[in-house]
Amino acid sequence: MTTPGLARQSEAIVARLDAVLGDVGADERRRLVSVTVELDAELDPSAVAFSSRLAGERWFCWEQPERGLALAGLGSAREIVSRGPNRFADVEQECASAVRGAIVDEPDAMPPGAGPIWFGGFAFDPEGAQAPQWASLPPALMVMPEIALARSGDRAFLTAALFAGDGQGDRESIDGLRRRLTSLHDAPLPLRDPSPVSEPRILSARDPGAFEASVAEATSRIEAGDFEKVVLAREVRVEANSAHDPAAVFGALRQRFPSCFCFCVGTAEAAFLGASPELLVRRAGPIAATVALAGTVRRSSDPAVDMHLGEQLKLSEKDRREHEIVARRIERALAPHAVWVERADEPELAEVANVRHLATPIHAHLAGARSAVALAGLLHPTPAVGGEPSEAAREAIVELEEMDRGWYAGPVGWMDAAEDGEFCVALRSALLRDRTAHAFAGGGIVAGSDPAAELAETELKLEAIVPLLVG
Repeated sequence: MTTPGLARQSEAIVARLDAVLGDVGADERRRLVSVTVELDAELDPSAVAFSSRLAGERWFCWEQPERGLALAGLGSAREIVSRGPNRFADVEQECASAVRGAIVDEPDAMPPGAGPIWFGGFAFDPEGAQAPQWASLPPALMVMPEIALARSGDRAFLTAALFAGDGQGDRESIDGLRRRLTSLHDAPLPLRDPSPVSEPRILSARDPGAFEASVAEATSRIEAGDFEKVVLAREVRVEANSAHDPAAVFGALRQRFPSCFCFCVGTAEAAFLGASPELLVRRAGPIAATVALAGTVRRSSDPAVDMHLGEQLKLSEKDRREHEIVARRIERALAPHAVWVERADEPELAEVANVRHLATPIHAHLAGARSAVALAGLLHPTPAVGGEPSEAAREAIVELEEMDRGWYAGPVGWMDAAEDGEFCVALRSALLRDRTAHAFAGGGIVAGSDPAAELAETELKLEAIVPLLVG
């Protein structure tokens, strides 16, 4: 249904856009024009996005429920696409250029994420996402939505954005936004509705034994000194009898994983979604925050056993060594760009539904202006998803995995006009295309890794997403 308050604010936004556009000369270069209004704090941005999205447009949802943050975007006022080793720098430069000279009409003291924002992500590999299923998600993509919704704590906002100023199509753009805004709905996210007749098929894209052989080969190369650590992933496909519903899957993810970064990047052809426990970077002014996350153990429904498993993880020499490699690299990457870098003395346990991870928070005071996109490029890929040293591990991943990761394990997130924002590492994720879902999980391989145990770890991590695709 259409919420009356949402409809009234939509009309108000259109009227204010008309007024703001009166200040933009027809002979000027095209520039960003945006209007933001405050809404009822009960707004569910994701529900509006899923129920209002059009078949041919891009859309985006981002939530960390426990934190009270929810963002969503519909349509494309501007898209920035790149690939190759300079893709982060290209995107950062284009984003900055696009908002230069912007005319904005917005409330005072808005929280990060409100107002005009960019959303999107990056493939794991600079030349990745070449497989047909990734066709609508290029190696680097940031989109400024025509309509953005944000809820932070007890405040919610609606933003309309367009590029105008050279007299070409300004009136058509306004009329299109008016129709789009007044058609917004906020129907609740649907529940999963599995077929009562037949079960979906779950297939490993590659034989599990081949994955174990790749782990054995990786450990041999580690012992030979080729690299210190490498992360190997595998893909599982869920073939259903009807199209997978990203709205139902996303609703289940945010309910089951309230502490995670729940995301969905949608296109006309596909939806890439997940619930990641791993923050790649958050920028808030001069402060950058991240978390070294590596080392995994299952959870137990028995509190005593669960506590014992957590203590075992903290004492595990293999997991501690894997974790230290990640924390050390993050510190080393941030240090040249920071006044100071601080990390916790000891890793803590991060709890995520069916698993626990070792986690070390790391903060840095930036020495100069660096956008959230630039910081994501500085840190990606951490050894938690790539390896150490990075280039040697990347080459081994390409050879040993025998798959295109696409956006799996890449940075996904958002950045506002002030260049604050946050990106997670796209873990516990799946790409939905019609009746096929491609789910991914991996594990860190170090000296002494056991192939069977590593395979079991991927199965444990797949439990976060595959049951939601099955129904």
